[in-house]
Amino acid sequence: MADTTHSQHGAQPWIAPLARGPLRGDVSLPGSKSLTNRELVLAALADGPSVIRLPLHSRDSALMIAALRQLGVGIDEVDPVDGAAPNPYGPDLRITPAPMHGDVRLDCGLAGTVMRFVPPLAALAVGPVTVDGDPYARKRPMHAIIRALADLGVAVTDDGDGAMPFTLTGTGSVRGGALEIDASASSQFVSGLLLSAPRFDEGLHLTHVGERLPSLPHIEMTVAALRARGVTVDEPSVGEWVVHPGPIAARDATIEPDLSNAAPFAAAALVAGGTVRIRTWPTETTQVGADLETLLPLWGASVARDGDDLVVDGGVGVRGGASLPGLELDLSRGGELAPALVALAALADGPSVVTGIGHLRGHETDRLAALAADVNRSGGTVHELDDGLRIEPAPLHGGAWGAYDDHRMATAGAIVGLVVDGVAVDDIGSTAKTLPQFPELWAALVASSAPATDGDRP
Repeated sequence: MADTTHSQHGAQPWIAPLARGPLRGDVSLPGSKSLTNRELVLAALADGPSVIRLPLHSRDSALMIAALRQLGVGIDEVDPVDGAAPNPYGPDLRITPAPMHGDVRLDCGLAGTVMRFVPPLAALAVGPVTVDGDPYARKRPMHAIIRALADLGVAVTDDGDGAMPFTLTGTGSVRGGALEIDASASSQFVSGLLLSAPRFDEGLHLTHVGERLPSLPHIEMTVAALRARGVTVDEPSVGEWVVHPGPIAARDATIEPDLSNAAPFAAAALVAGGTVRIRTWPTETTQVGADLETLLPLWGASVARDGDDLVVDGGVGVRGGASLPGLELDLSRGGELAPALVALAALADGPSVVTGIGHLRGHETDRLAALAADVNRSGGTVHELDDGLRIEPAPLHGGAWGAYDDHRMATAGAIVGLVVDGVAVDDIGSTAKTLPQFPELWAALVASSAPATDGDRP
């Protein structure tokens, strides 16, 4: 059993609010963490200043900003330009590239995008850079990126365990060229290398050699972000990328709302009944959260875009069905949706099996062990599989729900707490990792519920 020790940080447990009846929710979400941190890295390496509009302001993005500033990159908060409406979640950012220096120690917290994206960039700095993070982050897989940098000629020293802390000593350039990597544990290893590859002397010809490659949409997001800045990226075959050396164009980028953070809000409509609208859902996106549009109907939900009777002026609307059937799901495309969907499965009418998520054992916590522990503690029956979870229906009861310092574990508890009285999430503050406003947004959503009437769905 993996270590799932969790921390309350001295805070009182958060009692998840019960829905009084079907929801009538309308939710606006801040920007995507995945897109914000990719654009921050690319802007730091660009050939001129860039502005990032509507960025996410959260612990993960703050850690990325702090790391880039320590390396010498200029990042300033600015007001919207060209008459654009202000971001209700925080200011825009102007990023000014500069020669990067070492002699710094970077704190990655628990942010996978920081610990996997920053080391290749830091290898372009001059001098030693130590990469470290939260205590549990030292258990997260990092061997692939450490080995990759060493294979590219970067001096890297660690304790021999392929984990943080480690120190790399850059000379101002990286050779690049052909490189093989096993990214079975995380697609972020691929994205981290691709983002900095245009600045390598020979670019990068990267080939994945592992048995599986999880979360391919996140790599597609990285490739799209590179191409948007004028970088040439070839994909000769699945699991192979060729990034040509050259400049990364400065550009102003607008960040889409975070669709993975939409998962608990959309799932709420299935649990409590009624309708939830997620505003400003992009019509085209590389975010894996867009898969919710096809996944939620498997549970009987109605999902519609602007123009349907569910959605009158933009976004995506989700209406709950009459029941929650048990399902067999392969979430290898988007494992980050698993906690919300496992919470749904724990409340379903029949057994479910969720696979393709074995790599979640190396996320902010061992999410498979944590989900099994929380649901089983609440009276459910969840069994761990090699690559997923089997969830059998059982009546759930209130009680302690561990967040394990993991934002998605905390929001999974909130979903269950919509219909199970007394679910006490020990650290709702962990949601600040990607959505600091979660408690307030969730309270507003639940407040939209009303006592059920004969015409309402359960």
